[in-house]
Amino acid sequence: MNPDHEQEALPVEFFDTCEQPFCASRDDFAPAFNAPALINNEISSVDLLKERGKWVILFFYASDFTFV
Repeated sequence: MNPDHEQEALPVEFFDTCEQPFCASRDDFAPAFNAPALINNEISSVDLLKERGKWVILFFYASDFTFV
């Protein structure tokens, strides 16, 4: 890093040029969705509506199962 250059804070919008349909933040409700998931070493379908009324923690790893 060159000490002669000042560091500047860049907003996330600088890097994210795609419009997003939903950007979750703290205390937001998750939208209803179905998604494939790895459960007990098998691909199963997860339906968030079936979990209504229960505590749910969602972990999302966008790069899992890709050849990156």
